[in-house]
Amino acid sequence: MRKNIIITGASSGLGEGMAKAFAKRGRNLGLCARRLDRLEVLKADLLQINPDIIVHTQALDVNNHDAVFRVFNQFRKDFGVVDRVFVNAGIGKGGAIGAGHFKENKETFLTNAVSALAQCEAAVEIFRAQNHGHLVTISSVGAVRGFPGLMNVYAASKAALSSLSEGLQIELLHTPIQVSTIHPGFIRTPMNEEAKSLPFAVNIETGCNAIVNAIEKEIKNAYVPFWPWALLHYLLRIAPLNILRKLS
Repeated sequence: MRKNIIITGASSGLGEGMAKAFAKRGRNLGLCARRLDRLEVLKADLLQINPDIIVHTQALDVNNHDAVFRVFNQFRKDFGVVDRVFVNAGIGKGGAIGAGHFKENKETFLTNAVSALAQCEAAVEIFRAQNHGHLVTISSVGAVRGFPGLMNVYAASKAALSSLSEGLQIELLHTPIQVSTIHPGFIRTPMNEEAKSLPFAVNIETGCNAIVNAIEKEIKNAYVPFWPWALLHYLLRIAPLNILRKLS
């Protein structure tokens, strides 16, 4: 059993939801995010859910890459061993390319791709030293194709993360270090609460339970919730460009 778990971006959204799901399963949690006050509130909630677990919190902006290594190693000292790390922190700012959104688009790509690399580096460094561990990257169904408008850079950043994760799966094949990539479909979170249309969207509890169930099986690539995304991602891969344009 993967007992000691690190989750980045844990103060809201999928990170918060996964923390609650794992607390119910009796896992110890190392939670990090920019908003330490939110993490402390979450810690209290988790200990109410399960008073027998250990919860550590650390303030972390994943765009501070030196801090990523420092915080992960502090969690390793706190727990003695780290069994699983979630590369979860991400944002969805931005807009159409060439329409004055470069600052926001750059921040999205930096956070979702470059800072995800920093998290993978820090986690796998710990796992190599331990000679075991489970790296989980939270990508997106949107990673399977390019999308126009405000989805463009977000999808591209998640595609970079999916490719990085697959490379690690190949590199670490037949070792005690496992790598899983989760591609969520539409799950209602604070990041997308203003979106007008989210087909097949589920609430955060349903979405996080689907993610955690896939992770516990240590599936290499999971599209969740299984219905309809396990099928739809195949259709997205072959959809003509004019269809993808209508989806934006």
